[in-house]
Amino acid sequence: MLNQVLAQEVLNMALSTGGDFAEIFVEDRRDNALILQDNRLETINSGRIHGAGIRVYVGLNAVYTYTNDTDREGLLKCAKQAASAVRAQRDGIVQAKSLTVLPVNDVHPYRMLPSQAEASKKADILRAANAAARKVSDEISQVTCSYKDSEQDVLICNSDGLYVTDRRVYTRLGCQVVASSGMENQSAFEGPGALMGYELFLDKVDPAVYGEKAARTAVTMLHAPQCPSGVMPVAIDNGFGGVIFHEACGHSLEATSVAFGMSEFSGKLGQQIASPIVTAIDDGTIPNQWGSENVDDEGTPTTKLVLIENGVLKNYMIDRLNGKRMGMAPTGSARRQSYAFAPTSRMRNTYIAAGTDSNEEIISSMGDGLYAAKMGGGSVNPATGEFNFAVQEGYLIKDGKIATPVRGASLIGKGADVLMKIDRVGRDMRMAQGMCGSLSGSVPTNVGEPMIRVSAMTVGGRA
Repeated sequence: MLNQVLAQEVLNMALSTGGDFAEIFVEDRRDNALILQDNRLETINSGRIHGAGIRVYVGLNAVYTYTNDTDREGLLKCAKQAASAVRAQRDGIVQAKSLTVLPVNDVHPYRMLPSQAEASKKADILRAANAAARKVSDEISQVTCSYKDSEQDVLICNSDGLYVTDRRVYTRLGCQVVASSGMENQSAFEGPGALMGYELFLDKVDPAVYGEKAARTAVTMLHAPQCPSGVMPVAIDNGFGGVIFHEACGHSLEATSVAFGMSEFSGKLGQQIASPIVTAIDDGTIPNQWGSENVDDEGTPTTKLVLIENGVLKNYMIDRLNGKRMGMAPTGSARRQSYAFAPTSRMRNTYIAAGTDSNEEIISSMGDGLYAAKMGGGSVNPATGEFNFAVQEGYLIKDGKIATPVRGASLIGKGADVLMKIDRVGRDMRMAQGMCGSLSGSVPTNVGEPMIRVSAMTVGGRA
């Protein structure tokens, strides 16, 4: 993508006005997408993203420029633009160190590149999901199925002598289903994906299963009464339930907010911030998981990072620049949507580790409360941890038994409070796939947890 001689020249140009560190990120990505709606294949798109971003540090400040012209003249022009914004007072100009190739241990193998699969086969995946969803009920009014794949090659090199390449292959199915009574609509979504090739649909994902699952959720919620509001115990199921930790707590543990004191958890390393039964992990090394990588977007090898251990805050997720601000080493957590974004600290596969309780014990010991079988979207303020999340699929619990489905439920609270009120953690940890947006764009992330119980939460509802 960019040979070492030219990379060295570009880095030196970026440092030519007094910067103390320079970095190049080169990306070449091929994307494919198919969308089936109203029983018809509506969209077949293919695209290519190619370009480079150049970043220069001066102390704790950074300048970022990018270009899609990656020949010698284009890269030098881009580096010169970055350098022109730097006016450092120093004796002499820093020169980039000789670049050394960093070998990468690829733990995310693929058998078949998605580009090697025929478009007709990909369309058959969508048709299978669509047919299974519509078969569930005559009340299914709309089904939108999407197939997406991506083959991304990256090169990262910097003035410290790093030169590393990585290939990332993503494949995903999406099923959005709407059930309608003629007066009201309810929707549900399933979206399995992985950091692997087309073999995802040959070995692991049956599209009909996910189409049917989304449809059953939508129909169930269509006929459910409105959820009552109040403070009550809440059991949050595995998989998508992990979005609570991701949004309400995970973002507050990213250096993006911690480094500036804009997180409720700033300055709390070594302190008890959660119930002693809670251990939370952000792991970019899990083979073929949706949020994994071999190296992050600064070229740092990814890590398994224990964020919270037995309730005690152990680590933050740290990128290089914010690590300088904090006086801490990067953790392989720097990510970006594309070369058009400067990287910053982001989550990867973030989950609450398995505990010792069975799901049956968690439900039977609740008395009356709410079972959030699947979470939807929401919002959070990382500075305060205050959040509000919709429950996509919920059920009331009466006398320790799952009684009736309810719709319109939302969970309201503060991340730090919820962490301390988790009093049961199940044994079966599962993950679910999503896209997370932040300062460096939208990136693939996994959320996960076993079933957990929060002793008391504010539940919003209309009943």
